[in-house]
Amino acid sequence: MKQVKSIAVFCGSSDGKREEYAQYARSLGTEMARKGIALVYGGGNRGLMGVIARAVRENGGRVIGVLPKAMDFPSVRNNSVENEIIIVSDMHERKKTMYEKADAFIAMSGGIGTIEEISEIYTWRQLQYHDKNIGLLNIAGYWNNFLSMLDTGVSEGFISEKVRNLLIVEPEPVKLIERLESENYTVPSKLG
Repeated sequence: MKQVKSIAVFCGSSDGKREEYAQYARSLGTEMARKGIALVYGGGNRGLMGVIARAVRENGGRVIGVLPKAMDFPSVRNNSVENEIIIVSDMHERKKTMYEKADAFIAMSGGIGTIEEISEIYTWRQLQYHDKNIGLLNIAGYWNNFLSMLDTGVSEGFISEKVRNLLIVEPEPVKLIERLESENYTVPSKLG
């Protein structure tokens, strides 16, 4: 069983079109606070990012925001909900800092930034830069096409089954956190 004291959550800075996205963001934040798991996220108060941060804080949890200098606006600072905010030089340092502060990772629904962030952390796992669990909270099947693309990569010989199986996918926050804490995939030295 892995010790998970903090989870970096990648998600949209908008709400999306479905009410379920915000519902599940609140549910994930509430569960993290209940279990004493700190939220590490990209900072700010908009969209799903704001929803999950407020849910963690409102339920007595700890919130660590990581913002690049270029996004450190008074409107963000004045409406922030973080216990701690870390200002970094750029987006690369933001991801590095989030990685260092987190024991596991979750991607919820989001745009290009979310896809890029989870893809990079997944690649780092494949390359054995870390052994932290990675999960997708697959709200309303949001990640189905991404998962289908990975499956095509396996069937076409570009992604090994071992690498494909490193990604934990669940539609419910409680179950996803349980699996992030309990599953311990060993990455072989040669992933093939």
